[in-house]
Amino acid sequence: MKIIAIGRNYAEHAKELDNPVPEKPVIFLKPDTAVLKDNRDFYYPDFSKNIHHEVEVVIRICKEGKHIGAKFAHAYYDAIGLGIDFTARDIQQLHKEKSLPWELAKAFDGSAPVSALLSKETFADVYNLGFRLDKNGKTVQTGNTADLIFSFEDILVFVSQYITLRKGDLIFTGTPAGVGPVAIGDHLEGFINDQRMFHFYVK
Repeated sequence: MKIIAIGRNYAEHAKELDNPVPEKPVIFLKPDTAVLKDNRDFYYPDFSKNIHHEVEVVIRICKEGKHIGAKFAHAYYDAIGLGIDFTARDIQQLHKEKSLPWELAKAFDGSAPVSALLSKETFADVYNLGFRLDKNGKTVQTGNTADLIFSFEDILVFVSQYITLRKGDLIFTGTPAGVGPVAIGDHLEGFINDQRMFHFYVK
């Protein structure tokens, strides 16, 4: 499986990082070794001094798709969860300044904690999902899928023009405003509509 992540998919987040709001989805990849499941602790890597949390709704691909048509895209994902796109912001900034790829800042081991995935039928409206991240009991990020720039279906249509989607692939659909640093000892909890989806410590 592969992880496809969407950058700058909430306008307020793009603004907080002084990035333009994109006209097309911005994508990057994470390897399967980035996945962190079952509420396992995240170990702060020694190559960065500035790891940021970016909480995101995650969707799971349920069948192979290439050049997916817009009217069929809804049938290509079957489950929804919550994850964090951990980002080594210091490394990312250095690479952006040199026009280099972001992978060292985004794709390192353990950089994609993800919750258990629930059937999308669990949710009355996938475009009215409130979600949030709490750090040490205080809410630090909140978002709602109503504010996505590119919908889940938009993402599937766009990505599948370039990359074949396969069953089990995960798509991190973008983070809202409020990204910020984590530190050793932090306790992170993620919620969708007040249902706790994950919780773990930074060590």
